[in-house]
Amino acid sequence: MKAAVFNQFGGAEIMEIKRVPVPNLEKNQIRIKVMAAGLQPVDVKIRSGFFKDMVIDSPQLLGNEFSGIVVEVGSDVISVSKGDHVIGWTTLSAHAEYVVINANQVVKKPSHMSWEEAGALSASGQTALMALDGIHISNGDTLLIHAAAGGVGTMAVQLARSRGIKVIGTSSEANHDYLRRLGAIPIKYGDDLVDNVKKLVPEGVDAALDAAGPEALYASIKLVSSNDRIITTASRHLIEKTGVKTVVGERTQARLYQLTQLVEEGLLQVYVRKAFDLEDAVEAHREVETGHGHGKVVFTINQ
Repeated sequence: MKAAVFNQFGGAEIMEIKRVPVPNLEKNQIRIKVMAAGLQPVDVKIRSGFFKDMVIDSPQLLGNEFSGIVVEVGSDVISVSKGDHVIGWTTLSAHAEYVVINANQVVKKPSHMSWEEAGALSASGQTALMALDGIHISNGDTLLIHAAAGGVGTMAVQLARSRGIKVIGTSSEANHDYLRRLGAIPIKYGDDLVDNVKKLVPEGVDAALDAAGPEALYASIKLVSSNDRIITTASRHLIEKTGVKTVVGERTQARLYQLTQLVEEGLLQVYVRKAFDLEDAVEAHREVETGHGHGKVVFTINQ
C-alpha cells in the first residue's frame, strides 16, 4: 500500500510516498480503507525531531485519526461489519491507504459528514474533551482558550459553548470573525494579553486551556486564581515547574461516540482549512508548520 513516510528527522521536504506492507489482520481487528486522515501539529513535530528521545522506524509513518470504509473484519469481530463507514483513531499509521486496528477504535460516521470532516474529528476532538474535563468547567464559568482557532482550540470552543460556558479565545486578528462564528469572544495574543483580558472580563477568568505554548501558559497563570484549573497541550515540559495540568487519559470509543452525537445534534462541527492529496505530503506539512489559518489540515486518500 502507499503511505507518506520519512526515514530521518528533518524538514517537510523529507516526506515521500513509498509502498509499505499492509498490516496483518488479527482475529479481533478490522482493516479499513482510509478515505481521509488528519495531519496534526504533533505529526510535524515528530518528523522534525522535536521529541529528542524518540526512536523512529525506517520508514516511519504518521497520522493518528482517520475516516474510512471497513473492508475486512477479523473472525472474533461482531460489532463492525464489512462496508461500514467509520471514524477512528490509531497511532502513527493513518497516512496510508489502509489501517488495521482493534474493532473498538472506531464508531459509525455520521452520514452527513464529509470524509474530510470525519477524518479530522477523532484526535483533536478527544484531546479537547479530555482537556475540558480535566479542569472541571461547568455552566457559568469563563474559560480562556489559547490558539482557539487551531484544531484543538476549535473543538474546545464548541464543546465549552455547548456546556453554557463563556469562552475568550486568543488568535490572530485574521481569525477573529471565525472565533465569533464559533461562539467565542476573540482577543489578540501579544505582550498586553493579560491586561486586555482583565479589561474584557473584569470579573475574571475561571479556567484556561493552553494550546499555544509557554507565553500563553504564563499569561494564564496570571489570570486564573488556581493553577489546577489550567491545562496545557502545548507546554507539557512546564507542568512540574508550574503545577498546571496536562491532558491525561486514553482515547476511547465512548468518548468518540460522544463527539459524533454532538455532531449529529448540530453542536459540534469540524472545520477543514485545507485538504491535500497524500502525494502532496510535503506541501501539507508546510501548511501545518505555518501556524496560520484556522481549523484542520487533512489528507484525502483513496478518493
